[in-house]
Amino acid sequence: MKQYKDFDLTNFNAYRIQAIGKEVFFPDNKQEIINLYQERKDYLLFGSGHNLILSKEYYEKPIIIFNGNYSEIRLLENDVIEVEAGAFTKQVCEFALDKELSGLEMFYDIPSSIGGAVIMNAGSSGEEIKDILIKVKYLDLLDMQVKEMLNKDICFEYRNSFFQKNTDKIILRCWLQLTKGLRNDIVEKMETIKEKRWAKQPRNYPNCGSVFKRPKGHYVGALMDELNLKGYTVGGAKISEKHGGFIINFNNASGKDILDIIVEVKRQVKEKFNIDLEVEQRVI
Repeated sequence: MKQYKDFDLTNFNAYRIQAIGKEVFFPDNKQEIINLYQERKDYLLFGSGHNLILSKEYYEKPIIIFNGNYSEIRLLENDVIEVEAGAFTKQVCEFALDKELSGLEMFYDIPSSIGGAVIMNAGSSGEEIKDILIKVKYLDLLDMQVKEMLNKDICFEYRNSFFQKNTDKIILRCWLQLTKGLRNDIVEKMETIKEKRWAKQPRNYPNCGSVFKRPKGHYVGALMDELNLKGYTVGGAKISEKHGGFIINFNNASGKDILDIIVEVKRQVKEKFNIDLEVEQRVI
């Protein structure tokens, strides 16, 4: 396990917000994770950092990061793969492609750790991680026992799950049910999805994807268009001119810059449309 003092978190959050963690740990296996939580329970937990808004410049509370570490992927029988929580979705997709297994193509260009993808039920275009998840193994901080939970008990919702609502349950690994496919078909779907996303999303600036959950009956991007909020700027952050549902860091933005934009967007959307936008990203 690697551990650091006064660690620079800039490259461990997708907004590239500059912040320092007083103590940061990168565990490599289940026992190291358990050992950390036996010492204390109040760690901040980072996955790949693609759904985080860092609101502080300095974090006194210790941080555990799953970001390329704790990332083993194994092929089991019957086209099932077992994945540790720190593996990136892109890694998992490439592993599946190598084994000519289909079912993960939609996640190829969704930046996330696999644990984070399960927590928020990541997905796009009608496909979600819940559709291929069999079960998860997790550490229950209430009694420090490692337990399993089946898909049907995780209470998946749109960008939500049991684990999002119960932060004292730490996902350790998951099992995904894939199906045999043809390599060329898998590659074609991956590349098509990637091209479509890059055509409409601001991939040339640091961002964390969709800021708000889609309100029922509406699209966030369309609301931003109607309010003429594309390009709205606070400090070094602004609403992307390419897609109104994204906030980008174009000039050394702080977490406060991003949060100030969110407050103003929520205010205007509530005032004009009587809609309470819900933030999809996690503020810490």
